[in-house]
Order: sequence, then C-alpha cells, then structure tokens
Amino acid sequence: MTNLQKRLFELQDKKYAEFQSRLTPGVDPSLFIGVRVPLIRKFAKEYIKEPEHEKFLKTLPHKYYDENMLHGLLVEQIKDYEECIQSVDAFLPYVDNWAVCDIMSPKVFKKNRKKLIEKIPEWIQSEKTNTCRFGIEMMMSHFLDEDFQPEYLELPAAVRSEEYYVNMMIAWFFATALAKQWEATIS
Repeated sequence: MTNLQKRLFELQDKKYAEFQSRLTPGVDPSLFIGVRVPLIRKFAKEYIKEPEHEKFLKTLPHKYYDENMLHGLLVEQIKDYEECIQSVDAFLPYVDNWAVCDIMSPKVFKKNRKKLIEKIPEWIQSEKTNTCRFGIEMMMSHFLDEDFQPEYLELPAAVRSEEYYVNMMIAWFFATALAKQWEATIS
C-alpha cells in the first residue's frame, strides 16, 4: 500500500463506499475506499501543494476509485492550459465511470475557451465512453452561456452511441441547452 493510499484509508467511510459502489456499476466494489466528496476535495487542495502529487498524476492507472477521484480533482487545479490538457488526455483513457468523469472540471478551461472549443470535438468524437462524455460535459459547462453559438448544438447531436452514460450526458446537455438557449435549441 502506498503512502497516499494509507492517507485515503484514514478518511474512509465504509458505508459511503458501499453506497458509492451501488451508484457506479461496472467498478469492482472492493475498489471503493469510501472518502466522501467534500473530504477528498479538501484533501486535493492540500495534496496539490505537496511535490509528490506530480508523481501521482503521472502514475497511471490507479488502483482505487478514490485515487481516480483525487486525480480528477488535482487535474482541475492545474493552472497552465496546455499542461492541463496534457493531464486530461493522459487520464481520460483510465476513467472508467461517470462519477470520476463528472468530477473533473478544470478551472483553467474558463479562461481558455477559444482553445478549448478546438479540443472538444476530439473528445466528443472518441469511441471511449467517458472521453466522449467528458467532451459533451465540457461543451455543456462552457458553451451554453455567453460563448454560445447555435452550431455548438451539432456536436452532441451527431453522437450515435449505445452507451447509456454517453446518452445520458447528451440528454443532460440538451436539457440544459433548452433551459439556457431555448430558441436556438428548438429551431
């Protein structure tokens, strides 16, 4: 067991691990430590100040679901856009569930929307379930407000997938689009 894993087990809530494993089908229940999201967020804010976090981000795959959650929360704190994109791209192939996918929302993306909109189609067109889901989520999070363009609706609309978690993200995207951009979405 690594030092980081020991630290995560110190924050363990076994009932939460059981609960979370039921919400995350396809992930072995024994891989849930059970660190509650507010605690792992707090831990990530502290851990990113430690030099060993850089090694952790480069050591993939991780064993535990909670390590993946931590990874996503560390990635979202990276301040350099290009470094963040590299970290996201390195991590996405190992994201095996909706919860880890959805927790990762890099703050640097907000200031770099012109670059981000060029990257999103690559993610959305991926055959990998959670990479596609992540791309649609980034489109929903960053391009349905002031930077909205009607053609942005075409990317998620063009996705054809049998994957439940991709289709749920498409539905979520269009529900949000209807709420924020009613006229453009219905036309």
